[in-house]
Amino acid sequence: MSDTAELIRSLEYPTEFLELIKYKFNNEDPTQQYRDLKNSPPEGDEKYIDFMNYYYLGLTSRSFARVIQELTPELKDVICVFYLVLRGLDTIEDDMTIEVNKKIDLLRNFHTFNHQQGWTFNESGPNEKDRVLLEHYDIVIEKFLQLDPKYQTIIDDICEKMGQGMSEFCENNKPSTIENYYLYTYYVAGLVGLGLSRIFSASGLEDPSVAENTKLADSMGRFLQKTNIIRDFLEDYEDGRKFWPDEVWKKFIPDSKENDIGILLKEENKEAAMATLNYLCIDAFQHVIDVLEYLSTLKDQTIFNFCAIPQLMAIASLALVFNNPDVFKYKGVKTRKGEAVKIMRNNPDISSATYTFLEYITLIKKKADPLRLIPLEKENYKKLDEYIKDNKDNKNDK
Repeated sequence: MSDTAELIRSLEYPTEFLELIKYKFNNEDPTQQYRDLKNSPPEGDEKYIDFMNYYYLGLTSRSFARVIQELTPELKDVICVFYLVLRGLDTIEDDMTIEVNKKIDLLRNFHTFNHQQGWTFNESGPNEKDRVLLEHYDIVIEKFLQLDPKYQTIIDDICEKMGQGMSEFCENNKPSTIENYYLYTYYVAGLVGLGLSRIFSASGLEDPSVAENTKLADSMGRFLQKTNIIRDFLEDYEDGRKFWPDEVWKKFIPDSKENDIGILLKEENKEAAMATLNYLCIDAFQHVIDVLEYLSTLKDQTIFNFCAIPQLMAIASLALVFNNPDVFKYKGVKTRKGEAVKIMRNNPDISSATYTFLEYITLIKKKADPLRLIPLEKENYKKLDEYIKDNKDNKNDK
């Protein structure tokens, strides 16, 4: 959607409209200089490797590119490389054109490629959107090898564990049970939270306790991943990927003989589809307390911004997709850009972030009220009510 279209879309929301105007005209974007290869230093220049890493960061994630580049100098390059390494690994995992045994081998050995100067991968499927990163992965390797060894060790460890975990789900086509869903989200996202926390503590900018409290760090990653899995259902399904566990939707269609989750797209299964959607949203909701507690422990402002903004975007997305049939009709159901900008600009500390979380929790609760009257949704409503009470109790205890 164009900037003009986003402005028009936000006219219904005056505060968002004003934030968009401020953002557009009064906000320097540190990613701008890296978007055009014409700005690249010549190959061989000492700044060439840095430029190209940030160029590929912008290509693979516009949203993370900004928060990463706004980190303190001690961490900016480290987190950029960490992101690109895991994005490369994720691109291998997502590519449904790679033969299964070859994919397993690549995933399990990906961490070793970071020490093989010149390594690239040119066999990605033609429609794999981030294939360009793997085709030029030697650029990432060069920057990785320039990092302090303490950071290399952390990145290697997380990459190895994640690759091993991803490989376990290659043959059975992703999680089928709730237990496996939890395990999968740990491998692909919980480990990211653990790795980032170790980097923060290793830098000396955060206390050792940030890395030591693995439960909170795990929840930071899982909350983001679960929200993305929920939001991207249709896109993933059409691309041949399945992340919603069969055990959940079969709770609501117990007599079905089908094993294809596409059954949720049929009109006669609309109520079951909504119940499955809401079940998974409520499951993600359980991480909110941990997320807020984690954010409250951070001392460095740039680290706080880096961690808080994606979590706030996630709770906004969760509020949007909760009980929303559009998840089954349209790809890329996303929050308005004006809403996203408002979140980015107005949550500089734990107090404001907590308040924003509570606003979205209130919205989710309001959207959930009709569920108590729907037989399929009664357990969902009860579970959500318990989580909301836990969040309120947790807030009152602080």
